[in-house]
Amino acid sequence: MSLPNTPPEKENTLVLTGASRGIGHATVKRFSSAGWRVITCSRQPFSEYCPWEAGPEDHIQIDLSDLENTMAGIAEIKQRLKYNGSRLTALVNNAGVSPKGPNGERLGTLETSPEDWKNVFHVNFYAPILLARGLIDELSAAKGSVVNVTSIAGSRVHPFAGVAYATSKAALAALTREMAADFGPHGVRVNAIAPGEIETSILSPGTDKIVDKIPLRRLGQPEEVAKVIYALCTDTTSYVTGAEIHINGGQHV
Repeated sequence: MSLPNTPPEKENTLVLTGASRGIGHATVKRFSSAGWRVITCSRQPFSEYCPWEAGPEDHIQIDLSDLENTMAGIAEIKQRLKYNGSRLTALVNNAGVSPKGPNGERLGTLETSPEDWKNVFHVNFYAPILLARGLIDELSAAKGSVVNVTSIAGSRVHPFAGVAYATSKAALAALTREMAADFGPHGVRVNAIAPGEIETSILSPGTDKIVDKIPLRRLGQPEEVAKVIYALCTDTTSYVTGAEIHINGGQHV
């Protein structure tokens, strides 16, 4: 493994999963613009189209659906933080998978295979706690923050999000509360954000019909979600933990 050049000591560092597109992509840009070091984690190798300068040297390829690979990734994150003297100020668990049918249709309780259940829960639910628990010493030393990305689908039946995705996000919301209780005594805050219909490249056909039912009458932008994530990782929300913030233009009401 080639280690990156040493950055300034005690630099604020974000570890972010699922950084290659949409909300994750916008989050990288928001934190980078504020001077943070960003370590990205994804199943894919670093892309030359990604916008941040330190991307190639601060990207770790991790398959969060695989336990052994996830644990190896945690060990590499710890090594990089130790080598560079950075402090882990924030962990954002943004990676998520939502399997579809052969024609892109929603998979319900009668169609979802055991393998899909297993894969979705490993990425969407198990990986966040494995990462946070594996990095607890680094987060505690920095009095850091964890943000779990849930979904509006975790609280209601969604026309596009499948049952495995929806229930994994509901479980992640409950896990966020449990983590807040357990991590709080270590000085680590744990919150969640629950996005609604955000305008990204993976929107499902028919989303325009949902927009008519959203009070703000528009889709959300990835940058709007990234701003809330950033706030939850700074002193702006220094006494907020165990919360789930709805970012959906009022769709949940």
